[in-house]
Amino acid sequence: MKEEETPPQPPANDPFAALKTPEFRFMIGSSACSTLASRSLAVALGLQVYRLTKDPLALGMVGLVQAIPVVSILLFGGLVADRNDRRRIVLTTQSVSVLCALVFALLALNPQSLSVWMLYAVVFVSSFSRGFESPAYTALEAQVVPRQHFVNASAWLSSTWLTFAIVGPALGGFACHYIGISGAYFMAAALYACAFLSISRIKPKPIPPVEKGESIWTSIAQGVQFVKRSQILVGAMALDLFAVLFGGAVALLPVFAEDILKVDARGLGYLESAPAVGALLVTIWSVRRPPARNAGRILLFAVAGFGFSMILFGFSTNFYLSMFALALSGAFDGISMVIRRSIVRLLSPENMRGRIASVNMIFISSSNEIGAFESGVAARFLGTGRAVWLGGMLTLLVVGITASLAPKLRTLDLHKKQQEQEPISESS
Repeated sequence: MKEEETPPQPPANDPFAALKTPEFRFMIGSSACSTLASRSLAVALGLQVYRLTKDPLALGMVGLVQAIPVVSILLFGGLVADRNDRRRIVLTTQSVSVLCALVFALLALNPQSLSVWMLYAVVFVSSFSRGFESPAYTALEAQVVPRQHFVNASAWLSSTWLTFAIVGPALGGFACHYIGISGAYFMAAALYACAFLSISRIKPKPIPPVEKGESIWTSIAQGVQFVKRSQILVGAMALDLFAVLFGGAVALLPVFAEDILKVDARGLGYLESAPAVGALLVTIWSVRRPPARNAGRILLFAVAGFGFSMILFGFSTNFYLSMFALALSGAFDGISMVIRRSIVRLLSPENMRGRIASVNMIFISSSNEIGAFESGVAARFLGTGRAVWLGGMLTLLVVGITASLAPKLRTLDLHKKQQEQEPISESS
C-alpha cells in the first residue's frame, strides 16, 4: 500500500500560511460567528441594564458577575482541556451560549416583570461555561495550526475577531433600535449556533498524555508554576491585566452615549465598534508584517499608547473626537493582542497548553470583567470622565513598572521563539 505523502507546508513568511490549513478556516468561521454574537449581545445587555437602573455601578456589576465564575473555574477548566477532547469541550460550551442567549431573549419579551438580578443570573451561567471554553479553544487552536505559523494564525484570528467586533456592536445597536432588545438576543442565539456548526467540522484531536498517579491539584499547580517561572509570560499577562483594569472604558460606554455624548442606541453601537476599527487596521497590517522582531519593546509602546488614548477619551465631550480616541485605543490594543496571543502559544508545551491558557485567561478576565466593575465604582464616586482619564494615567505608570521589572520581556524576539521546536522553561 502506497504511503500517503505529507502535503508541503507553506513558507513561514507567507501571509496566507495559516489559512492553507482547512481546519483553521473552520476556526476562523467559528470565531467570526461567536464574536458577532457576543458583541451584539453585549450592546443589548448593557443598554437593557442601564435603562433598568440608570446606574453606572449596575453596568460595573455585570463585569463582576462575569468575572467571579470565570476566575473561579478557569484553572480547573485548563486541566479539563489538557485531559479531554478539546473540540468536544468547545462544542458543549457553545451549546450553553446558545441557550443563554435564548433565555435573555425570553426575559426581554416581558420587561414589566424583569429584574436586573435575572439578567445577572444568566450572565453568571454563561460565564461559568466560558471558564471551560477559553482554555480548550486556545489549546485546540495550537493543535490545528503548525507551530511555524503561530504568529500568522494569531494575526488572522485577531483580525477576524476585530472585524466582527466592529460589525457586532453596530449590528446590536441597530437590532435594539429596529427590532428591540429581545430581537437582538434571538439574533445572537442564531449566531452562536452557527459558531457551533463551524467547530463541529473540525476532527477530534489527540488527548495529551497524562502523568500516571498525578493528582488534580498537582496538575493545576504545574501550569501555574510554569507561568511563574517565565518572566516573559508573567510580564505580558500582568501588563495586560493592570492596563485594562485601570484604563478600560468599555463598560461605561452606555453612560457616555446617553448622558455625555447624547446619542441613541445606534450611536452606542458606533462607540462600541470604534476600538475594533482601529485594532483591525493594525492586525491586517500585522498579517503581512507580523510584529515578531522586537516584540517586547513594541508591546510596551502599544500599551502606553492605549493609556494615552484613554486619557483623550476621558476628557472628550465630542462624539467624533471620542470615536477617534476609541479607535486609536483599539489600534494600540490590536498590536498588543497579536503579540500576547503569540507569546502564550509559543511558550506553552503541548501537554500544558490548556492549563497555561487558563492562567492567561484569569489575567484577561480579571482585567476585562473586574476592570468593568472597577470602572463602575470609579465612575460612581469620581464621575465618568474623570474615572477614565485617571485610569489612563495609571496605565502609563504600569508600563513603566513592567519595563523596569521584566527585562526579558523588553528584549523579547518572537521570530527566534517561533524557530524553536519546543518551549523551554526559563528555569531549566
